[in-house]
Amino acid sequence: MAEDCIFCAIVAGDAPAEIVREDELTIAFLDLSPWTRGHALVVPRRHSRDLYEVAETDLAAAAVAAQRLALHMRERLGCDGINLLNACGPVAWQTVWHFHVHVIPRYEGDPLRVPARPGQASPADLSAVARELRS
Repeated sequence: MAEDCIFCAIVAGDAPAEIVREDELTIAFLDLSPWTRGHALVVPRRHSRDLYEVAETDLAAAAVAAQRLALHMRERLGCDGINLLNACGPVAWQTVWHFHVHVIPRYEGDPLRVPARPGQASPADLSAVARELRS
């Protein structure tokens, strides 16, 4: 448990949260500032700062927990789709320094929109980036 980590406090039962699912390695609770109805966070019980530091076992457990929660949301909330989001670093909007995955139910006609439109990459740009990533 990390000192001053609100998610560690929730895991320990020292901070309030609306817990919706939990297992041996993860806990899921509703987001206090939901983007849509039912927006939840899946959090490994073991503290790690972000995607760069999370143990593979905790990452895998979070992915499985997110899938199970998404299926449950579809069944219980009647959502039409799901967005999964992990924010890693301030530039990516991370505000709590404990790895977590947002599970965001989507509903036909909901107001949530991606703030930017994707660009179009040229074949040369794609090849250049692919070379960098392969090296």
